[in-house]
Amino acid sequence: MAGNGRAGRLVAGGLALAAVGWALRDVPAALGGSAAGERLERMRRSPRFRDGAFHNAVPSASVPRGSLFKILTEMVLDRDGRRPPGRVPVVREPLVPPSTDGVSALWYGHATTLVEIEGRRVLFDPVWSERCSPTPIGGPRRLHPMPAPLVGLPALDAVVISHDHYDHLDLATVRALTTLQQAPFLVPLGIGAHLERWGVPRERIVELDWEEETRVAGLRFVATAARHFSGRTLRRDTTLWGSWVVAGERHRVFYAGDSGYFDGYAGIGAEHGPFDLTLMPVGAYSPSWPDIHMTPEEAVRAHLDLGGELLLPVHWASFTLAFHPWAEPVDRLWREAKAGDVRLAVPRPGERIDVGDAPAPDGWWELLGG
Repeated sequence: MAGNGRAGRLVAGGLALAAVGWALRDVPAALGGSAAGERLERMRRSPRFRDGAFHNAVPSASVPRGSLFKILTEMVLDRDGRRPPGRVPVVREPLVPPSTDGVSALWYGHATTLVEIEGRRVLFDPVWSERCSPTPIGGPRRLHPMPAPLVGLPALDAVVISHDHYDHLDLATVRALTTLQQAPFLVPLGIGAHLERWGVPRERIVELDWEEETRVAGLRFVATAARHFSGRTLRRDTTLWGSWVVAGERHRVFYAGDSGYFDGYAGIGAEHGPFDLTLMPVGAYSPSWPDIHMTPEEAVRAHLDLGGELLLPVHWASFTLAFHPWAEPVDRLWREAKAGDVRLAVPRPGERIDVGDAPAPDGWWELLGG
């Protein structure tokens, strides 16, 4: 009997190890690729690149300020209010149709947003995985389901990536889009190495430095500055990060990616604005890392610097990545927008808004608790 018990435990342990191994099988690939050859030479020619890494235009600290032990302890133990108090409402079938000659935006959650501009479709920072992590068994977990499956996406004209962090660049999603879509991937310098390792054909990868541009499907795409950092391993800043300008014949959209506030927004606005729509990150801020993520008030300030007409907040609601309460980003943003007379749209995940006729915020996030 004892022998049977030991044998059973051995079998169970073997099955558990096999399950863990299966779950971790894609981790090496998820860490990404390394630039070499012409790609690496082009990176080295960038004004942003020196001493083997990319740098922000203004001095910025990506390492948290203060005690790292204290920060990690708070992240693990102090979780009050950092999750939604109820089920986040998800829109499965948007009521607003896509704009055919103007601008509309469908926010799927976090930073993932489909922008329809003059009849073309641009998908920003697509992440459909349950976790933003190199492994499906660890890392920040999604706080609401994705509103629509990847197979339900319409034909895209471009997929745009801001930087290579896991909550913006996802292995499984990139592989699926490579199979399901024909659109090119527009990325900052160096990220093409990740995509090639994941099976994206080289001819579908367009890598740009800041202030370089390309045309796709009649739209002008310009890679512009951001104040952030990059890295999928402990080694940082080996690929570039950035924001994006998307310009049609009559309309313009700005996507900030991840960024701390800096005075470069005024220059981007003067050079490429004004913008019908700005997609601005408003969450995951902290006094421990003030240089690399904006507060909601700074997002409004950047929106005004850019000459934005309508502000749509992203980078909140879907993953817990900082200490602030779940709804605090949009509460603070709404107050600041009212004080500055700034047009603001706060859609539910999966809800499409028409930029020319976007409804005012209705406070839907305030109703989750009851």
